[in-house]
Amino acid sequence: MDIQGPQLAATATIVADPGAKVLVIDDSNTIRRSAEIFLRQGGHEVLLAEDGFDALAKVNDHAPELIFCDILMPRLDGYQTCAIIKRNPRFAHVPVIMLSSKDGLFDKARGRMVGSEDYLTKPFTKEQLLRAVESYRRIRADA
Repeated sequence: MDIQGPQLAATATIVADPGAKVLVIDDSNTIRRSAEIFLRQGGHEVLLAEDGFDALAKVNDHAPELIFCDILMPRLDGYQTCAIIKRNPRFAHVPVIMLSSKDGLFDKARGRMVGSEDYLTKPFTKEQLLRAVESYRRIRADA
């Protein structure tokens, strides 16, 4: 049976909406794996980085649409990583959501100062993570 007319258009629309390409940067293997599972269940492509240096290479090679970045990491912390990403004109538009186990006003303000769009407190739920992705995908689609 051939699909014709509106049915074909509806099918094409579903296929044309792939998940987002998301980079998760965290030095905790547990957090990276949890985020990976949650995001893949939401239909998203997931890239993982264990520190800022690893992340910068992956941003350059894979051009993610959204980045979740831990604040406290060895070698290059989340604030430094975010600032470097945002200084690059090729990636300045990519939303960065800071991840931290602290829910402090200072941490949120410092994240905004280096260019992050949002802040998510760990441990996060699957719903919080997927809601953040969808929220920033909608904002980019409307722009």
